[in-house]
Amino acid sequence: VQLQASGGGLVQAGGSLRLSCAASGSIFSIASMGWYRQAPGKEREKVATITSGGSTNYADSVKGRFTISRENAKNMAYLQMNSLKPEDTAFYYCNAVYAKTRWSAMSDYWGQGTQVTVSS
Repeated sequence: VQLQASGGGLVQAGGSLRLSCAASGSIFSIASMGWYRQAPGKEREKVATITSGGSTNYADSVKGRFTISRENAKNMAYLQMNSLKPEDTAFYYCNAVYAKTRWSAMSDYWGQGTQVTVSS
């Protein structure tokens, strides 16, 4: 399985970015996809997750500003980030909980990340 994240970059405070995550490879089903982030000197934290049924969960720090969405048929997940703040600066990682085959247990997989930098 591969998770390809894209869409990061440098933006001014108050601006917007949209991250994309594409899952490919041996995938039977994806139970959930999500975005996590890690800033220098800090632990990785959950930003947002979305299940195959569309249930979402957000970190308190991004509620009302970020929106996670998903295209199940394309194995894609997106993170629309609005009203960005300097404290949102971090490396953003894509995550998927998936099954390779009908009979496989769910596995947790991390893709490479994308850098988001918000200037003040």
